[in-house]
Amino acid sequence: MLYLIVIILILAVDRISKLLIASNMHPGESVPLIHGVINLSYTKNTGAAFSLFAKHTQLLAVFSAVVIVLVAVFLIRQLKKNPGRKWFLVSMAFIIAGAAGNLYDRAIYGYVVDFFDLQFVSFAIFNVADCFITVGAVLFCLCILFDKKIKL
Repeated sequence: MLYLIVIILILAVDRISKLLIASNMHPGESVPLIHGVINLSYTKNTGAAFSLFAKHTQLLAVFSAVVIVLVAVFLIRQLKKNPGRKWFLVSMAFIIAGAAGNLYDRAIYGYVVDFFDLQFVSFAIFNVADCFITVGAVLFCLCILFDKKIKL
């Protein structure tokens, strides 16, 4: 139940952030959030990370749906095998929520709303869902590498 609540909260934050950007900015508009560090730059991304597979939104939507189902099934199985491994389980909830947030955009709009634009390094513009996918994946890997009590 805790992990479902985590997923719902992340989805809510992701949706609200994207709605705020889309309703208060025009595509291509950019405003400094922290000068020289990060801008809010509204972009409509039809691809995946770094705009890979741009214009293949339907394929990416199917891939996202498959990932969500696979990770959800894995999470459900791991709830029984590793009930005390909270960070390991949370990592999967993060990945599910992030993938679901971007899947929603692709299914409803045909693109993903991205807006975090790092200024101090050349990097892709990203969103809240992308942050949780990345943090979830890193956390998952760290748990696998360093928590010897995890049973796969």
